[in-house]
Amino acid sequence: MRSPRCRAAWTVLALAAGLAAACAWFGAAVDGRLSPGGVVPAATEAARADRLLQEGFASAPPHLVLVTRVSGAVRSVEEGAAAAQGNELVRRLSTDRSVARVVSYWQTRAPSLRSADRRGALVLVRLRGGEREATAAAGRLVPRMAGRHGPLQVEVTGEAASRAEALRLAERDQFRAEVLALPLTALLLLVVFGSAVAALLPVAVGVLAVLGAQAVLRLLTFCTEVTVSATNISSALGFALAVDYSLFLLARHREETAAGAEPGTALRTALRTAGRAVLFSAGTVILSLASLLVFPHTILRSIAYGGIAVTAFAALAGLVVLPALLTVLGPRVHRPGVLTRRRRRPGPHSGSGTAGLGRWGRLALTAQRRPGLVAIGVTAVLLTLAAPFTRVQIGLFDDRVQPATSTVAKAGTVLRHDYRLGTVITPTTVVLPHFDPRRHAADLDAYARRVSLQQSVARVETATGSYARGARTPPAGTAASAYASPHGAWLAVATPGEPYSTANRDLARTLRHLPAPAPVLVGGPGAVLDDVQRTLLARLPWCLAIAGATLLALTLALTRRPVMALTALLLNALSLAASFGALVFVFQEGHGAGLLGGFPVTGTTDVLMPALIFGIAFGLSMDYEIFLLARVCEEYERVPDAATAVVRGLDRTARLFTWAALTLAVVMAALATSDLVMLKIIGVGLALAVLLDATVVRGLLAPAVLALAGRAAWWSPWPRPPAPAPQPSPQRRPLAGPAGTRHPRSDP
Repeated sequence: MRSPRCRAAWTVLALAAGLAAACAWFGAAVDGRLSPGGVVPAATEAARADRLLQEGFASAPPHLVLVTRVSGAVRSVEEGAAAAQGNELVRRLSTDRSVARVVSYWQTRAPSLRSADRRGALVLVRLRGGEREATAAAGRLVPRMAGRHGPLQVEVTGEAASRAEALRLAERDQFRAEVLALPLTALLLLVVFGSAVAALLPVAVGVLAVLGAQAVLRLLTFCTEVTVSATNISSALGFALAVDYSLFLLARHREETAAGAEPGTALRTALRTAGRAVLFSAGTVILSLASLLVFPHTILRSIAYGGIAVTAFAALAGLVVLPALLTVLGPRVHRPGVLTRRRRRPGPHSGSGTAGLGRWGRLALTAQRRPGLVAIGVTAVLLTLAAPFTRVQIGLFDDRVQPATSTVAKAGTVLRHDYRLGTVITPTTVVLPHFDPRRHAADLDAYARRVSLQQSVARVETATGSYARGARTPPAGTAASAYASPHGAWLAVATPGEPYSTANRDLARTLRHLPAPAPVLVGGPGAVLDDVQRTLLARLPWCLAIAGATLLALTLALTRRPVMALTALLLNALSLAASFGALVFVFQEGHGAGLLGGFPVTGTTDVLMPALIFGIAFGLSMDYEIFLLARVCEEYERVPDAATAVVRGLDRTARLFTWAALTLAVVMAALATSDLVMLKIIGVGLALAVLLDATVVRGLLAPAVLALAGRAAWWSPWPRPPAPAPQPSPQRRPLAGPAGTRHPRSDP
């Protein structure tokens, strides 16, 4: 007959299976409701200018750009066969219900829409609806338009095409990352535990966490915008955190059973010690991710939503479902498998001294003997790794984040080499709402002349004509009447160089302060970069303060020692700075790109990436610190010697969080196989952060700094809570002293 405890465990497992099935069913449709954008906050000036252009002007910048090129015997896009096929493309697009406007070289004969060698021409397409509708239309139109059309070879790019391609690649990359991560994670766990049953338990916890997060994200899509990157990152985080939490709980359970404790007693001890650390660890990750919610950027908020949900589900599954599985499986959990080698069984340390230490314990002992030398050396290495971050150049991702084989990337490359990109595709836009250009033509003419005189401006087109260097010139593209409507007037300001360049950002700032005949809204790539950067920097102090203060408070609640908690926070910041420097060195400057499968090197770092990686990596790094400090403080309760407590605590936990970090690095490496540069940066950045933190920082720097801090690290202004009653077992020695009694003492 089953015991009441076993029956309760089966009830928990049945409820968990039902919840998982419900979440899988409800969350399966989340991909169809995700947004690809979310970079520009809706309340910014650039976003308002774009909405006004979209709603009130038919001549707004295009969503799609068809880059056509003749081949074979045809030498010019103006020849009969090429022109006929070009006009047919325009006709087919014009009849599509999603297309608002089509402009092509064959209609306008504008030189800006034709390549210098006359073998290429552009077709500009404006789509109906908002961002989501335009992206869906692009996903349908791009496969139909790209490819061979008679003598024309067509590639498609543009804002909507980039978003549609990003959606497609993100869905494919998520499936590929999960297929790679699951078996590799299980294999690593098999090596760690030596038991096939134990190795599969964290995978089960990870699946539950990911299914729960997917369901939460779909629920959120009914009330707010959620971006596609939230599902990729939450899936990777779910498996990584499930491994972390399961690893520490299972290891402590095995340690207790190896020491002779009864199964129920071992489980209770594991939950009281490692389970408490899991709870605090989940809190640190959640609070770190929650700091991203201060930003108005949808992509940051979406990733925070997904990360918080998956962390909560991982902790819930680890603290509720995993104990139920341990109860049901019993001794089979830690039974070695055929493919595993014999390893040293964990057991308790002796009551005094450092006998029986493993490699990590001996390393911590070495660091404590030369604390100054180790601290200076490791800090110098980390600061060297962080140094490239001083060369960071801020920008925004554009179509170059697509893989080189993508039609979007190919077309973007042709545009940059053969056309004046900023003239018709990505101009800086200046909108004058409710301005009548017919009644105030002279004012608009004077304003356009002033704009054309600004640095880095190549041409200005508006309702009163075309301008360059303060003078009116022959029109170069769209008819002047297209720049006016009952909603007002607008100016297309063409600039050379890359759209999201610092020169365009500075121009947008200048135009916002340039005297104008009416209030203006400045949009376009430069204004987007300026607005995104301004809103990010305005909220960044709040993000850092919230993350730092809440995590400091949580670490303080765990350790009850202010100096120790503050030291942990500072070490975490140091390892994170080293990761930022490495990212600039690799992704901005292109060193080692071939080792990561290749990626476009633009010479800039996306403005959102440091904040995003901080929000995730800061919590993950503190995750390992929590486990280390929890065990160090536990050892200090047993043997009131600071040096011994640090050495023993590190010896007991370092192997675990190093394997946890390695497993997380494998999961993130699977994410880094993505063809999207953003996901590749996140995968590499998080893998670097946790590997540095779990090895160099926790293994060497932490024991050295605690040794340098001395008694101050262990000072506590609060009285110690009463220690729990000891749980003796036949094979366990007393840990407090030679007579088996605790040393009566007060914290130093």
